Amino acid sequence: MDSVLVADDVQKSYGDTAALTGVSLSVGAGEVFALVGPNGAGKTTLVRCLTGTAHADAGSVELLGDSPRDARKQHVGLLPQAFSPPERLTASELVSYYAGLYDDAREPAAVLDEVGLDPGEDTWYGDLSGGQQRRACVAAALVNDPDVLFLDEPTTGVDPAGRRALWSLFESLADAGTTILLTTHDMAEAARLADRVALLGAGEVAATGTPSELVAEYAGDARLVVDTDADPELSGWEPDRTDEGLVFRGVAPESVGEIATALDDAGVAFGALSWREPTLEDAYMALAGEAERGEVTR
Repeated sequence: MDSVLVADDVQKSYGDTAALTGVSLSVGAGEVFALVGPNGAGKTTLVRCLTGTAHADAGSVELLGDSPRDARKQHVGLLPQAFSPPERLTASELVSYYAGLYDDAREPAAVLDEVGLDPGEDTWYGDLSGGQQRRACVAAALVNDPDVLFLDEPTTGVDPAGRRALWSLFESLADAGTTILLTTHDMAEAARLADRVALLGAGEVAATGTPSELVAEYAGDARLVVDTDADPELSGWEPDRTDEGLVFRGVAPESVGEIATALDDAGVAFGALSWREPTLEDAYMALAGEAERGEVTR
C-alpha cells in the first residue's frame, strides 16, 4: 500500500510546553487512520503539522508526495475541531462559498444531502443546532471531493442518529478510495471506522495497530462481574474483590453458568451477573495510563 501521509519524528513546542516529542506514522492510500488520546495529548497539534497549518520544529511531514504546504489543496479536505464560519449564512451558502474556492468542486446541494441537511433550508448557520452546524462543516470539508480528508473530532455535538449517518458516509468515502485521518475521543467511532488506531500520549505514539490487535494486546481478558458483598473461596476460581463486586477474569461465556452454580453451592447471595468482552476503550485506558506514567514503549 502506497503511503500518502508520512510523519517522521515530528516535534512541536509552544514556548516551554512540548506538544509533540517525536511522532512518526504512515497512512496508506484509502486507509482510515484514527488518532486517539486524552485532552492535551497533541492530537490537534499533530493534525495542524500534517496539514501545514502549523510548522513542525523538527522532523518531517509528507502529504501526497510533497510538503503539506506544497500539496495541491484541491486534493485535501480539512475539518478542524474549532470552525466558526459566518453565522448569517445558510448552510447552502456556506458550502457554496467553499465550493467556489476550487476548480472542480462537487455540487453543494448533493453534499448537503449526503450529510443529512436540506439544501433548501433557509435557516442561518448561527441558528442551527450544534449537530446541524457540525454537519454543515463536514459538508464544507467534502465539497472539493478530497483524496485525503482530515477530520478532527468530526461528530462532536451530533446526536446518535446523525453520528451513525456520518459514520456511514465516512465508510462510503473510504470504500471509494478516500484516505481519512480521524481524531476522536469516541472509542466506538474509532473501532467502527478505523483500519488502524494510534494512541497519542505525552506527545508521542504509545501504540499503533488495528482495533482488534490493540484490544488483544492491551485490553485484558473477558470478565464476569458478580454483584455481591461476599468474598467466598471457590474451587478453581480466584476472583478479585473490586468496587464493582467480585470480578472473574478470563471467563468464557459458557463458564458463566458454572460460576453461578458454584456461588449457589457456596451459599453466596448475589444479584446481577455481568459478562463482557474487552473493548478498544479498555485498551485505550490501559495505554493512556502507561503514557501518563511515562511507560510508553515504541
